[in-house]
Amino acid sequence: MPWQHKIAYLIGQPVGVSLTNGQGTSGVLCGVSDGKLLVLEYLYQSQFALKQYDFHVIQDVNAFPPCQQPLY
Repeated sequence: MPWQHKIAYLIGQPVGVSLTNGQGTSGVLCGVSDGKLLVLEYLYQSQFALKQYDFHVIQDVNAFPPCQQPLY
């Protein structure tokens, strides 16, 4: 499924974003605006930044998998 079809279901969720240059990022998908993906990313301590990625630099967007419960 093309990533553009997935984003409507992923808004508000933690995602990983693969970029066409081979790099990637992760954060909470906040939405889409003017051909850009809006991702809230953690910087450090208690600082976050809303970053914008043009559609043409995005290769794929995937939801984070659920955590597995540890066995004790």
